[in-house]
Amino acid sequence: MKIGIVDGASQVSIGTSKEAELISPLHNKSFYKLKPMKAYPFKATGRTISIELSGQWFNLNISRIVIKPAEKGFVSTKRRWYRGEFIIENRGGELVVVNNIPLEDYMLGVVPSEMPSKWNYEALKAQAIAARSYAIANRGKRAARGYDLKDTPEDQAYGGASAETATTNSAVLETKGIVITYNQKVIPAYYSASAGGHTKNAGAVWNKDLPYLKSVPSFDDGIKKNGHGLGMSQHGANNLANQGYNAYQILTYYYNNVKFGRLDPSWVL
Repeated sequence: MKIGIVDGASQVSIGTSKEAELISPLHNKSFYKLKPMKAYPFKATGRTISIELSGQWFNLNISRIVIKPAEKGFVSTKRRWYRGEFIIENRGGELVVVNNIPLEDYMLGVVPSEMPSKWNYEALKAQAIAARSYAIANRGKRAARGYDLKDTPEDQAYGGASAETATTNSAVLETKGIVITYNQKVIPAYYSASAGGHTKNAGAVWNKDLPYLKSVPSFDDGIKKNGHGLGMSQHGANNLANQGYNAYQILTYYYNNVKFGRLDPSWVL
């Protein structure tokens, strides 16, 4: 998965927890090593990228670079650590920073960012499956900007490795590869914080009905509506889990006539 971390910046600061390679995708060659635990400023220079080293700016004369840390290393920006690698690209004179990361590692940073880690474990599992389904169904959504999804609630909140907890990591691992399907296709499993008593039919929001998004009591009564109200209510999921329902029962309640599938592990995501 390619997740947009920064979009439209004139300058960014990047660091790594271990020594990292600065790679030119054009030649697939490493041309510089970044020292660990050191911030490196990058800026857009015309259509290319420059890096500041020892107080001086050096033009790299390419528009796209990859920062790949050593094994088990992390990359950092916006005061957060991230798994995977960073792609920095100059798009129209502005920098875009993309976290290139395997799907399941991405999920580790999504679940605790979208749902409190202290909530019921079955609700966390339901969140992991819904978020994974949303990610797969929306791959390429923002391809025009060089990535799949934003790291904000506009797509899915994603806090990188800095957001991870042992409980949410376990929920992701236990549901590894599991997605929600309708007619043998992975659905974009929309969800919101609370629906205010009843979820909505898709047609009430988009003027287009989707057979798996039907209005049902949301089990979040007393909690003010927060979000579009489609699909799973996160507060409702937690309430149902506290009543003894498991993740799969919760999901089949909020998404109509769906089934569950497991992604082929040979896929490179």
